[in-house]
Amino acid sequence: MTAFDLQPTLTGTLIKLRPLTSGDFDELYRAASDPLIWEQHPERNRYQPEVFARYLESAMESKGALVVIDRKSGRIIGSSRYWNLDEAQSEVEIGWTFLERAYWGGEYNGELKRLMLEHAFRFVERVVFVIGEENRRSQKAMEKIGGKLLRKVERTAPDGTIRRNVVYAITR
Repeated sequence: MTAFDLQPTLTGTLIKLRPLTSGDFDELYRAASDPLIWEQHPERNRYQPEVFARYLESAMESKGALVVIDRKSGRIIGSSRYWNLDEAQSEVEIGWTFLERAYWGGEYNGELKRLMLEHAFRFVERVVFVIGEENRRSQKAMEKIGGKLLRKVERTAPDGTIRRNVVYAITR
């Protein structure tokens, strides 16, 4: 079996995903600078430049981050990433996803997840999504695409705070 490419280029009808680069900061920050994107997120101030810079740094370090490009306009409209590849369990996490609000609730997020899931299922049996316990919007989106609630977990954030999350899974 070939190795899981955590930063593929994936192309759909509406969007294209490609590896995140350090040169994407300005355009990606423009997409992320709306406070309403982060209102249900544990890090609600991610729309602030210095907080977003830390997010981008962790995304680059993950070596699994992708930018989401609207194929019609050519603009970056969000980001997502693969994380925590566990070959022994045949599992990978998809997360840290955000899209501009104009792209919420429909075809764009559906295509984003479909492209990422199709790629992941070439290599693993299960994909998990770790979502903030209070993030009802993302939980509903997960259920809409067939995610099943597995468990609740706590994770320590980079700032040392404990964050409560729910874990959804989709199996091949």
